[in-house]
Amino acid sequence: MDVFFQIVTMAGGLALFLFGMHMLSAGLEKFSGGRLERILEKLTSNVFKGVLLGAVVTAAIQSSSATTVIVVGLVNAGILKLRSAIGIIMGANIGTTVTGQILRLAELDASGSASTLIQMIKPNFWAPLIAIVGVVMMMATKRKKTKIVAEILIGFGVLFQGMFIMTDAVKPLSDSPMFHDMFQTLGNNPLLGVLVGALVTAIIQSSSASVGILQAVASTGAVTYSAAFPIIMGQNIGTCVTSLLSSIGTSKNAKRAAMVHLYFNIIGTIVFLVAVYTINAFWPFSFWSEAIGMGGIANVHTLFNVVVTILFLPFTRLLEKLAILTIRGKALDEDEKDIAAELGMLDDRFLVSPSLALDQCKEVVVTMGEYAQTNFRKSINLLTKYDVKKADKIYSMEDSIDKMEDHLNNYILKLADRELTEAENRTMTNTLRMISEFERIGDYTINIVECAEALTEKEAKVSNKAMEELKTLHAAVQEIVNMALTSYRNNDLAMAIHIEPLEETIDMIQDALKTKHIERLKKGKCTIDGGLVFLDVLTNLERISDHCSNIAVYLIGYQQGSEMINRHEYIKRMHEGDFNDYTYYMEEYKKRYFDPILTKGKA
Repeated sequence: MDVFFQIVTMAGGLALFLFGMHMLSAGLEKFSGGRLERILEKLTSNVFKGVLLGAVVTAAIQSSSATTVIVVGLVNAGILKLRSAIGIIMGANIGTTVTGQILRLAELDASGSASTLIQMIKPNFWAPLIAIVGVVMMMATKRKKTKIVAEILIGFGVLFQGMFIMTDAVKPLSDSPMFHDMFQTLGNNPLLGVLVGALVTAIIQSSSASVGILQAVASTGAVTYSAAFPIIMGQNIGTCVTSLLSSIGTSKNAKRAAMVHLYFNIIGTIVFLVAVYTINAFWPFSFWSEAIGMGGIANVHTLFNVVVTILFLPFTRLLEKLAILTIRGKALDEDEKDIAAELGMLDDRFLVSPSLALDQCKEVVVTMGEYAQTNFRKSINLLTKYDVKKADKIYSMEDSIDKMEDHLNNYILKLADRELTEAENRTMTNTLRMISEFERIGDYTINIVECAEALTEKEAKVSNKAMEELKTLHAAVQEIVNMALTSYRNNDLAMAIHIEPLEETIDMIQDALKTKHIERLKKGKCTIDGGLVFLDVLTNLERISDHCSNIAVYLIGYQQGSEMINRHEYIKRMHEGDFNDYTYYMEEYKKRYFDPILTKGKA
């Protein structure tokens, strides 16, 4: 019965340990706001930087599994090259050893002769205090940032409390002959030790947690160096299960990144086992049969990962080739690359980091904008000379815009279920608005293409004068589309402010062209069918400029930290002179686009 209660207590301690680790990792991830992951994208120009970044990111978020899953996602999205991912994966193995080094503080001398300073350094003293501070902060504040810090502190305290419970639960086993015999068997059979370490880690999907369990068991004094060594090797193999599972359904390169993680640990384990047991056979280690402590386990874990990383640094290309040989497949053609660019960036693996997921959403929205921009630029030529092949290409790009809109909306729905910070919620709302605006620009462009098709089918006539004036309006709208896309892509507030004067100018041009075109219709210079199509084109151009104005208004509101900005109030303030540049740019745009139409005389 005592054994049963010990097992239950041990399981409860493990549950607290895993829960604390999850809280700590999730809190640190939220606190980083995705910044650490974005560094992974940008600063991986060589393998040495990749190793350093992988180690820093993993140490910061306390999870090599999270790092490798994110790396698989980045490779799947085509953001990170396979070669760049190898260094980060190696570094993640080093970063994950930090947890064990922190946990070893629990074995500091706790005897009566220990100094007060040593007692205060021990987790037994400060871990509960940290948890108490975290709970008080969580209950006393409503601020998201403070709650995240509280979550980190609580996670840290709970993690150690779970560790203390596990340690106390296994202490009675120190006198059990069966317990000692079990570890003696593992010491005599290193392959069995590797298998046990890999299996336990694969089940709980955390090498840090499995190392923590081993450290708790080692506190009994029953675990020798010979038994612990192969178990630690196996733990590094078992942690690969998470990245392998995350690679299911991904691109070939993403699967290869997961295989690199597996091969790195398997080959490293084989090399390390062969080297250590060969040396021990000729020059026996004096400590080999001695009991290993928590610090010894942390040191062996760190030593293995650091040494194996150093050994593999010159052979990263071989690892890459081995992964490519395992996951075979031809290179993507251009169409496949386009599909990957559109949809691969919205990878569910990024949802663990909402800020990173939102960054990916923005990249896809920008791609939507670029497609709409390209379609709009091509649309004007179809009005003078309709080409079915060119029109089909525009329709195809519009289909891609619609696909991206659908995937973005579904992806953001998944993201909305996550716990988001206030800033992330604002970004998500702003992203949804931008998706709608760029999609509408694409729709109105298709309307223009349909107008061009109608002119051809009806053999309708539009005067050369009308088409010349239309090109001037098209050029103005082309500029405002470019400005809207650039201001959103670069978060350029100054450019966004200059959009409204151009939109007002476009409204003036549209009114003037409508008046002139009605005069042409009266004089019979355009057919009725042609005239109606022309007016329809004018309406679509003006509406495109309206959506560009919306993009600018939303961007200004977002940059100013407002949940919503009143468009009409904003425009009114502009007209009243609250924005110094408004009048100046209004005059500039009138000179460029409006005045040339007036100076051309009557139709």
